[in-house]
Amino acid sequence: MFSRLNIGGPSWHVILLTSGLVAAGYETRLMVGRESPHEGNFLELAGRRGIRCWTVDALGREIRPLPDLVALWRLFREIRAFRPQIVHTHTAKAGVLGRLAARLSGVPVVVHTFHGHVLKGYFGPAKTAFFRWLETRLAATTDSVIAVSDAVKADLVEMGVAPAAKIRVIPLGLDLERLAQPLPRGTLRAESGVPETAPLVGIVGRLVPIKDVGTFLEAARRVLAQRPETRFAIVGDGEERASLESQARELGLGPSVHFHGWKTDVAEVLGDLDLVVNCSRNEGTPVALIEALASGRPVVATAVGGTPDVLGPNRHGLLVPPADPEALATAMLDCLKDPAAAAERARRGQQHVLAQHSVTRLLSDVDGLYRELLAARKAA
Repeated sequence: MFSRLNIGGPSWHVILLTSGLVAAGYETRLMVGRESPHEGNFLELAGRRGIRCWTVDALGREIRPLPDLVALWRLFREIRAFRPQIVHTHTAKAGVLGRLAARLSGVPVVVHTFHGHVLKGYFGPAKTAFFRWLETRLAATTDSVIAVSDAVKADLVEMGVAPAAKIRVIPLGLDLERLAQPLPRGTLRAESGVPETAPLVGIVGRLVPIKDVGTFLEAARRVLAQRPETRFAIVGDGEERASLESQARELGLGPSVHFHGWKTDVAEVLGDLDLVVNCSRNEGTPVALIEALASGRPVVATAVGGTPDVLGPNRHGLLVPPADPEALATAMLDCLKDPAAAAERARRGQQHVLAQHSVTRLLSDVDGLYRELLAARKAA
Protein backbone atom coordinates (compact mmCIF):
# COMPACT_ATOMS: atom_id res chain seq x y z
CA MET A 1 0.00 0.00 0.00
CA PHE A 2 1.06 3.57 -0.64
CA SER A 3 -0.14 6.64 1.26
CA ARG A 4 1.00 9.73 3.08
CA LEU A 5 0.53 9.09 6.79
CA ASN A 6 -0.29 12.64 7.87
CA ILE A 7 -2.73 12.98 10.76
CA GLY A 8 -6.26 12.52 9.47
CA GLY A 9 -8.99 10.04 8.70
CA PRO A 10 -7.48 8.44 5.57
CA SER A 11 -4.26 7.59 7.42
CA TRP A 12 -6.11 6.02 10.35
CA HIS A 13 -8.16 4.00 7.84
CA VAL A 14 -4.97 2.80 6.09
CA ILE A 15 -3.38 1.76 9.39
CA LEU A 16 -6.43 -0.24 10.45
CA LEU A 17 -6.76 -1.84 7.01
CA THR A 18 -3.08 -2.79 6.88
CA SER A 19 -3.01 -4.30 10.37
CA GLY A 20 -6.27 -6.16 9.68
CA LEU A 21 -4.97 -7.63 6.43
CA VAL A 22 -1.81 -8.85 8.19
CA ALA A 23 -3.97 -10.54 10.84
CA ALA A 24 -5.97 -12.16 8.02
CA GLY A 25 -2.84 -13.69 6.51
CA TYR A 26 -1.78 -11.13 3.92
CA GLU A 27 1.85 -10.15 3.55
CA THR A 28 1.87 -6.38 3.24
CA ARG A 29 4.28 -3.50 2.84
CA LEU A 30 3.17 0.04 3.69
CA MET A 31 5.07 2.74 1.80
CA VAL A 32 4.46 6.22 3.16
CA GLY A 33 5.42 9.72 2.11
CA ARG A 34 6.69 12.66 4.12
CA GLU A 35 4.07 14.97 5.61
CA SER A 36 4.19 18.75 5.24
CA PRO A 37 5.10 21.04 8.17
CA HIS A 38 2.29 21.33 10.76
CA GLU A 39 0.51 18.21 9.46
CA GLY A 40 1.87 15.74 12.01
CA ASN A 41 1.94 12.01 11.32
CA PHE A 42 0.62 8.67 12.56
CA LEU A 43 3.92 6.78 12.39
CA GLU A 44 3.94 6.09 16.12
CA LEU A 45 0.34 4.91 15.96
CA ALA A 46 1.21 2.57 13.08
CA GLY A 47 4.08 1.18 15.13
CA ARG A 48 1.78 0.46 18.06
CA ARG A 49 -0.33 -1.57 15.64
CA GLY A 50 2.72 -3.60 14.67
CA ILE A 51 3.08 -2.01 11.24
CA ARG A 52 6.51 -1.27 9.82
CA CYS A 53 6.45 1.68 7.44
CA TRP A 54 8.88 2.25 4.58
CA THR A 55 9.25 6.03 4.27
CA VAL A 56 9.88 7.63 0.89
CA ASP A 57 11.13 11.12 1.75
CA ALA A 58 10.59 12.45 -1.78
CA LEU A 59 6.92 11.44 -1.71
CA GLY A 60 5.43 14.72 -0.49
CA ARG A 61 2.19 16.60 -0.93
CA GLU A 62 3.21 19.25 -3.47
CA ILE A 63 4.03 18.69 -7.14
CA ARG A 64 7.83 18.89 -7.48
CA PRO A 65 9.09 17.32 -10.74
CA LEU A 66 12.55 16.19 -9.62
CA PRO A 67 11.59 14.82 -6.17
CA ASP A 68 8.53 13.20 -7.75
CA LEU A 69 10.73 11.36 -10.24
CA VAL A 70 12.97 10.25 -7.38
CA ALA A 71 9.90 8.98 -5.48
CA LEU A 72 8.63 7.16 -8.58
CA TRP A 73 12.00 5.42 -9.01
CA ARG A 74 12.10 4.43 -5.32
CA LEU A 75 8.57 3.01 -5.48
CA PHE A 76 9.39 1.14 -8.70
CA ARG A 77 12.45 -0.46 -7.08
CA GLU A 78 10.53 -1.45 -3.94
CA ILE A 79 7.74 -3.04 -6.00
CA ARG A 80 10.22 -4.95 -8.15
CA ALA A 81 11.92 -6.26 -5.01
CA PHE A 82 8.71 -7.15 -3.14
CA ARG A 83 6.75 -8.45 -6.17
CA PRO A 84 3.23 -8.01 -4.80
CA GLN A 85 0.14 -9.37 -6.49
CA ILE A 86 -1.81 -6.23 -5.53
CA VAL A 87 -0.86 -2.58 -5.15
CA HIS A 88 -3.45 -0.49 -3.33
CA THR A 89 -2.92 3.28 -3.21
CA HIS A 90 -4.56 5.97 -1.08
CA THR A 91 -4.55 9.80 -1.35
CA ALA A 92 -3.81 11.86 -4.44
CA LYS A 93 -0.01 12.06 -4.78
CA ALA A 94 0.64 8.50 -3.56
CA GLY A 95 -2.15 7.38 -5.88
CA VAL A 96 -0.51 8.93 -8.93
CA LEU A 97 3.06 7.78 -8.32
CA GLY A 98 2.10 4.44 -6.77
CA ARG A 99 -0.12 3.43 -9.68
CA LEU A 100 2.46 4.49 -12.25
CA ALA A 101 5.17 2.50 -10.45
CA ALA A 102 2.88 -0.51 -10.15
CA ARG A 103 2.05 -0.57 -13.84
CA LEU A 104 5.69 -0.07 -14.84
CA SER A 105 6.54 -3.02 -12.58
CA GLY A 106 3.89 -5.30 -14.08
CA VAL A 107 1.81 -5.73 -10.90
CA PRO A 108 -1.26 -7.89 -11.73
CA VAL A 109 -3.88 -5.89 -9.80
CA VAL A 110 -3.92 -2.17 -9.02
CA VAL A 111 -6.54 -0.55 -6.78
CA HIS A 112 -6.94 3.07 -5.72
CA THR A 113 -9.14 4.55 -2.99
CA PHE A 114 -10.62 8.03 -3.23
CA HIS A 115 -11.14 9.20 0.36
CA GLY A 116 -12.47 12.38 -1.17
CA HIS A 117 -10.90 14.28 -4.03
CA VAL A 118 -9.26 17.56 -4.95
CA LEU A 119 -11.13 17.83 -8.23
CA LYS A 120 -13.59 20.51 -7.08
CA GLY A 121 -13.07 23.58 -4.96
CA TYR A 122 -9.36 23.25 -4.24
CA PHE A 123 -7.58 24.87 -7.20
CA GLY A 124 -8.12 27.22 -10.14
CA PRO A 125 -9.75 26.09 -13.40
CA ALA A 126 -6.54 25.14 -15.24
CA LYS A 127 -5.04 23.14 -12.39
CA THR A 128 -8.38 21.45 -11.69
CA ALA A 129 -8.76 20.48 -15.36
CA PHE A 130 -5.25 19.01 -15.36
CA PHE A 131 -5.89 16.93 -12.24
CA ARG A 132 -9.20 15.63 -13.65
CA TRP A 133 -7.45 14.63 -16.87
CA LEU A 134 -4.67 12.89 -14.92
CA GLU A 135 -7.08 11.00 -12.66
CA THR A 136 -9.14 9.94 -15.68
CA ARG A 137 -6.07 8.53 -17.42
CA LEU A 138 -4.93 6.74 -14.27
CA ALA A 139 -8.39 5.29 -13.62
CA ALA A 140 -8.32 3.74 -17.09
CA THR A 141 -5.27 1.70 -16.04
CA THR A 142 -6.61 0.86 -12.56
CA ASP A 143 -8.41 -2.45 -12.05
CA SER A 144 -10.84 -1.05 -9.48
CA VAL A 145 -11.50 2.39 -8.05
CA ILE A 146 -12.86 2.53 -4.49
CA ALA A 147 -14.99 5.44 -3.28
CA VAL A 148 -15.62 5.80 0.44
CA SER A 149 -19.19 7.02 -0.05
CA ASP A 150 -21.99 7.14 -2.60
CA ALA A 151 -21.46 10.90 -2.89
CA VAL A 152 -17.78 10.49 -3.80
CA LYS A 153 -18.71 7.86 -6.40
CA ALA A 154 -21.37 10.14 -7.88
CA ASP A 155 -18.81 12.95 -8.15
CA LEU A 156 -16.28 10.73 -9.90
CA VAL A 157 -18.87 9.48 -12.38
CA GLU A 158 -20.23 12.97 -13.03
CA MET A 159 -16.71 14.31 -13.71
CA GLY A 160 -15.97 11.40 -16.05
CA VAL A 161 -13.07 10.06 -13.97
CA ALA A 162 -14.33 6.48 -14.23
CA PRO A 163 -17.53 4.67 -15.23
CA ALA A 164 -19.89 3.64 -12.44
CA ALA A 165 -19.22 -0.06 -13.08
CA LYS A 166 -15.55 0.41 -12.25
CA ILE A 167 -16.15 2.18 -8.92
CA ARG A 168 -16.84 0.13 -5.81
CA VAL A 169 -18.25 1.93 -2.76
CA ILE A 170 -16.50 0.67 0.38
CA PRO A 171 -17.20 2.94 3.36
CA LEU A 172 -14.47 3.74 5.83
CA GLY A 173 -13.84 1.22 8.56
CA LEU A 174 -12.70 2.59 11.91
CA ASP A 175 -11.95 1.40 15.43
CA LEU A 176 -15.17 2.77 16.92
CA GLU A 177 -16.13 0.38 19.68
CA ARG A 178 -13.67 1.98 22.10
CA LEU A 179 -15.41 5.32 21.57
CA ALA A 180 -18.83 3.89 22.38
CA GLN A 181 -17.68 3.32 25.98
CA PRO A 182 -17.71 5.94 28.77
CA LEU A 183 -14.95 8.40 27.86
CA PRO A 184 -12.48 10.25 30.09
CA ARG A 185 -13.52 13.80 30.86
CA GLY A 186 -11.57 16.82 31.99
CA THR A 187 -8.27 16.75 30.07
CA LEU A 188 -9.18 19.18 27.29
CA ARG A 189 -11.11 21.45 29.65
CA ALA A 190 -8.23 21.60 32.12
CA GLU A 191 -5.83 22.58 29.34
CA SER A 192 -7.91 25.63 28.41
CA GLY A 193 -9.52 26.38 31.78
CA VAL A 194 -13.08 25.55 30.73
CA PRO A 195 -15.43 24.94 33.68
CA GLU A 196 -17.30 21.64 33.81
CA THR A 197 -20.60 23.52 33.60
CA ALA A 198 -19.73 25.46 30.41
CA PRO A 199 -20.86 24.05 27.05
CA LEU A 200 -17.77 23.16 25.00
CA VAL A 201 -18.14 23.14 21.22
CA GLY A 202 -15.28 21.68 19.19
CA ILE A 203 -13.95 21.32 15.69
CA VAL A 204 -11.35 18.62 14.95
CA GLY A 205 -9.16 18.50 11.86
CA ARG A 206 -6.53 20.09 9.68
CA LEU A 207 -6.39 23.88 9.67
CA VAL A 208 -6.39 24.27 5.90
CA PRO A 209 -8.60 26.33 3.54
CA ILE A 210 -10.94 23.49 2.53
CA LYS A 211 -11.93 22.97 6.20
CA ASP A 212 -13.16 26.60 6.38
CA VAL A 213 -12.47 27.01 10.10
CA GLY A 214 -12.92 30.76 9.65
CA THR A 215 -16.64 30.17 9.27
CA PHE A 216 -16.59 28.30 12.60
CA LEU A 217 -15.04 31.35 14.26
CA GLU A 218 -17.63 33.65 12.70
CA ALA A 219 -20.37 31.34 13.95
CA ALA A 220 -18.77 31.23 17.42
CA ARG A 221 -19.07 35.01 17.68
CA ARG A 222 -22.79 34.77 16.93
CA VAL A 223 -23.29 31.96 19.45
CA LEU A 224 -21.53 33.95 22.18
CA ALA A 225 -23.92 36.85 21.62
CA GLN A 226 -26.74 34.59 22.87
CA ARG A 227 -24.87 32.08 25.01
CA PRO A 228 -21.84 33.92 26.47
CA GLU A 229 -20.94 30.97 28.72
CA THR A 230 -20.11 28.77 25.68
CA ARG A 231 -16.50 27.86 24.99
CA PHE A 232 -14.89 26.63 21.77
CA ALA A 233 -12.04 24.16 21.13
CA ILE A 234 -10.09 23.94 17.88
CA VAL A 235 -8.17 20.64 17.82
CA GLY A 236 -5.68 20.29 14.99
CA ASP A 237 -2.99 22.21 13.18
CA GLY A 238 -2.06 23.32 9.70
CA GLU A 239 -0.99 26.12 7.43
CA GLU A 240 -3.86 28.44 8.46
CA ARG A 241 -3.34 28.29 12.22
CA ALA A 242 -1.62 31.67 12.57
CA SER A 243 -4.22 33.46 10.43
CA LEU A 244 -7.07 31.78 12.30
CA GLU A 245 -5.62 32.79 15.65
CA SER A 246 -5.41 36.34 14.32
CA GLN A 247 -9.01 36.17 13.12
CA ALA A 248 -10.15 34.97 16.55
CA ARG A 249 -8.48 38.00 18.15
CA GLU A 250 -10.01 40.38 15.60
CA LEU A 251 -13.47 38.93 16.31
CA GLY A 252 -12.98 39.57 20.01
CA LEU A 253 -13.33 35.91 20.92
CA GLY A 254 -10.52 36.13 23.48
CA PRO A 255 -10.46 33.31 26.05
CA SER A 256 -13.67 31.79 24.65
CA VAL A 257 -11.66 29.98 21.92
CA HIS A 258 -8.61 27.80 22.51
CA PHE A 259 -6.32 26.31 19.85
CA HIS A 260 -5.14 22.95 21.17
CA GLY A 261 -2.98 21.70 18.28
CA TRP A 262 -2.89 18.00 17.45
CA LYS A 263 -4.16 15.47 19.98
CA THR A 264 -3.51 11.77 19.43
CA ASP A 265 -6.06 10.53 21.97
CA VAL A 266 -9.41 11.17 20.32
CA ALA A 267 -11.25 9.66 23.31
CA GLU A 268 -9.93 12.40 25.60
CA VAL A 269 -10.95 15.05 23.09
CA LEU A 270 -14.48 13.75 22.53
CA GLY A 271 -14.95 13.06 26.23
CA ASP A 272 -14.90 16.81 26.89
CA LEU A 273 -16.91 18.06 23.91
CA ASP A 274 -20.65 18.68 24.15
CA LEU A 275 -21.05 19.41 20.43
CA VAL A 276 -18.81 18.62 17.43
CA VAL A 277 -18.84 20.80 14.31
CA ASN A 278 -17.55 20.27 10.78
CA CYS A 279 -17.83 23.21 8.37
CA SER A 280 -15.77 21.97 5.40
CA ARG A 281 -16.39 23.20 1.87
CA ASN A 282 -15.80 19.67 0.58
CA GLU A 283 -15.47 16.22 2.20
CA GLY A 284 -15.10 12.57 1.32
CA THR A 285 -16.30 10.82 4.44
CA PRO A 286 -15.65 12.97 7.54
CA VAL A 287 -13.88 10.73 10.05
CA ALA A 288 -14.14 13.35 12.81
CA LEU A 289 -17.94 13.23 12.55
CA ILE A 290 -18.06 9.43 12.48
CA GLU A 291 -15.92 9.27 15.61
CA ALA A 292 -18.04 11.96 17.28
CA LEU A 293 -21.22 10.00 16.57
CA ALA A 294 -19.61 6.77 17.77
CA SER A 295 -19.00 8.52 21.08
CA GLY A 296 -22.61 9.69 21.23
CA ARG A 297 -21.81 13.38 20.68
CA PRO A 298 -24.26 15.68 18.84
CA VAL A 299 -22.91 17.04 15.57
CA VAL A 300 -23.50 19.93 13.18
CA ALA A 301 -21.95 19.88 9.71
CA THR A 302 -22.06 21.37 6.25
CA ALA A 303 -24.01 19.43 3.62
CA VAL A 304 -21.04 18.71 1.33
CA GLY A 305 -19.49 15.59 -0.18
CA GLY A 306 -20.16 12.43 1.78
CA THR A 307 -21.36 14.20 4.95
CA PRO A 308 -25.09 13.82 4.17
CA ASP A 309 -24.48 10.06 3.73
CA VAL A 310 -23.33 9.98 7.36
CA LEU A 311 -25.89 12.35 8.88
CA GLY A 312 -28.90 11.57 6.72
CA PRO A 313 -31.58 14.27 6.32
CA ASN A 314 -30.89 15.75 9.78
CA ARG A 315 -31.51 12.33 11.30
CA HIS A 316 -28.10 11.85 12.93
CA GLY A 317 -27.05 15.50 13.12
CA LEU A 318 -27.93 18.92 11.75
CA LEU A 319 -26.86 19.88 8.22
CA VAL A 320 -26.25 23.46 7.09
CA PRO A 321 -25.05 25.09 3.84
CA PRO A 322 -21.28 25.66 3.49
CA ALA A 323 -19.72 29.08 4.11
CA ASP A 324 -22.81 30.30 6.01
CA PRO A 325 -21.84 31.36 9.56
CA GLU A 326 -25.39 32.47 10.37
CA ALA A 327 -26.87 29.05 9.53
CA LEU A 328 -24.04 27.31 11.36
CA ALA A 329 -24.55 29.42 14.48
CA THR A 330 -28.31 28.79 14.40
CA ALA A 331 -27.79 25.03 14.24
CA MET A 332 -25.22 25.15 17.06
CA LEU A 333 -27.63 27.17 19.22
CA ASP A 334 -30.45 24.73 18.44
CA CYS A 335 -28.32 21.90 19.84
CA LEU A 336 -27.38 23.87 22.95
CA LYS A 337 -30.96 25.01 23.59
CA ASP A 338 -32.54 21.57 23.07
CA PRO A 339 -29.97 19.05 24.33
CA ALA A 340 -32.58 16.25 24.50
CA ALA A 341 -33.29 16.44 20.76
CA ALA A 342 -29.56 16.70 20.01
CA ALA A 343 -28.87 13.65 22.18
CA GLU A 344 -31.56 11.64 20.38
CA ARG A 345 -30.00 12.44 16.98
CA ALA A 346 -26.62 11.44 18.40
CA ARG A 347 -28.05 8.14 19.69
CA ARG A 348 -29.40 7.27 16.24
CA GLY A 349 -26.12 8.36 14.70
CA GLN A 350 -24.15 6.13 17.04
CA GLN A 351 -26.17 3.08 16.04
CA HIS A 352 -25.68 3.95 12.37
CA VAL A 353 -21.90 4.43 12.39
CA LEU A 354 -21.21 1.40 14.60
CA ALA A 355 -23.09 -0.75 12.07
CA GLN A 356 -21.77 0.86 8.87
CA HIS A 357 -18.17 1.77 9.66
CA SER A 358 -16.68 -1.17 11.54
CA VAL A 359 -13.20 -2.51 10.78
CA THR A 360 -14.66 -6.03 10.43
CA ARG A 361 -16.91 -4.88 7.61
CA LEU A 362 -14.06 -2.99 5.94
CA LEU A 363 -11.78 -6.03 5.95
CA SER A 364 -14.50 -8.27 4.59
CA ASP A 365 -15.27 -5.84 1.76
CA VAL A 366 -11.63 -5.29 0.78
CA ASP A 367 -10.69 -8.96 1.03
CA GLY A 368 -13.66 -9.84 -1.18
CA LEU A 369 -12.67 -7.24 -3.76
CA TYR A 370 -9.03 -8.39 -3.83
CA ARG A 371 -10.03 -12.02 -4.37
CA GLU A 372 -12.52 -11.06 -7.08
CA LEU A 373 -9.92 -9.00 -8.99
CA LEU A 374 -7.22 -11.68 -8.70
CA ALA A 375 -9.64 -14.34 -9.94
CA ALA A 376 -10.62 -12.15 -12.90
CA ARG A 377 -6.95 -11.53 -13.75
CA LYS A 378 -6.18 -15.26 -13.57
CA ALA A 379 -9.14 -16.07 -15.82
CA ALA A 380 -8.18 -13.43 -18.42
